Amino acid sequence: MKIHLIKMAAGIGSLGELRQRQSDRLSKSGKSGGKLYTYTRNMPKRVNELTEGGSIYWVIKRFIRARQKIISVEKKTNEEGRVFCAINLDRELIPVIPRRQKSFQGWRYYKDEETPGDIDHSGSINFEDIPPDMIQDLRELCLI
Repeated sequence: MKIHLIKMAAGIGSLGELRQRQSDRLSKSGKSGGKLYTYTRNMPKRVNELTEGGSIYWVIKRFIRARQKIISVEKKTNEEGRVFCAINLDRELIPVIPRRQKSFQGWRYYKDEETPGDIDHSGSINFEDIPPDMIQDLRELCLI
């Protein structure tokens, strides 16, 4: 059974900014061999479920805005001997239907049935350009 993670994108103001930050990180990723990682202090206990098709859902400015597939979860040690978790992510950022999310620290498990759906780009609306508060208002009015 697959499970996902949800994590705050600290210091990020938009989906475009997250894309740019990850692109910058990839261009400077000599040691990681071109792999994209996000780091966290605690190692998830449910690694097998995360790597069976799980994703990390990004919270940007109090809204879940995108997800990335989790490729692997690795235990690493820094120069000071402290253990941390490196989550190897797919490079593709997949926009999701924005959903309000309260702040939290670290990461949380996210059940598959609780996740927001991906944005269907076959329609004419580009949800990435609409402010999250407006999207929430439109959803509450059952207009989207």
